[in-house]
Amino acid sequence: MAQVRLFVEHPLGEGQSVSLTREQAHYLFGVMRLGPGDSLLLFDGRSGEFRAKVAEAGRRGGTLICAAQTRPLRMPPDLWLMFAPIRKARTDFIVEKATELGAARIRPVQTEFTNAERIRRDRLRAHAIEAAEQCGGTFVPDIDDLARLDTVLDGWPADRNLMFCDEALAGQARPLAHRPGPWAILIGPEGGFSPAERARLVAMVQAVPVSLGPRILRADTAAVAALTLWQSRLGDW
Repeated sequence: MAQVRLFVEHPLGEGQSVSLTREQAHYLFGVMRLGPGDSLLLFDGRSGEFRAKVAEAGRRGGTLICAAQTRPLRMPPDLWLMFAPIRKARTDFIVEKATELGAARIRPVQTEFTNAERIRRDRLRAHAIEAAEQCGGTFVPDIDDLARLDTVLDGWPADRNLMFCDEALAGQARPLAHRPGPWAILIGPEGGFSPAERARLVAMVQAVPVSLGPRILRADTAAVAALTLWQSRLGDW
């Protein structure tokens, strides 16, 4: 079986020809040492997964030909992950794990105590694509630009539940309540939520404050714990 999986922007279908970018050609032919006639798996985030063969291989490009579909598109649950960006490597980690754990949309938010003032959306998308390639996913989550938390909450959908991971509840028994409908998870910054932010979140009808255990977790650990908790209770596990 082909071990190499590659995400492509080109729509896929049986018999479809796919041209490679220079970066993709370097990865397939320079790093993975594939050549004409070798097989790999492709996905585009919309059409499922297809087996493909290398038709042309070059240093600056190449051509793949799709064969049969190997798996249909599998959409994740309608779940958003919202988090305050932290240091670069740890933000990258959050995006990678959110992709692996089945978030459909990733929304970086700026809170009153957020340390990072900007993100590189293209870099985060590249990490999400790489995570989907590695974990066997057929979908890549959308990644939004950084937005202020209060602005996001101003336009909050009436039907979307919000799992509010409140570090102030550490050590208290606050299990995740079961509610139907779409969900979002909110992870706070390294400095925690401000009193005003916490008051607003607690007052929201859609908010479900939860505890992530007896210890206050780092932001990247909290994201993984929260996604795991939600998936085990309400997701597609």
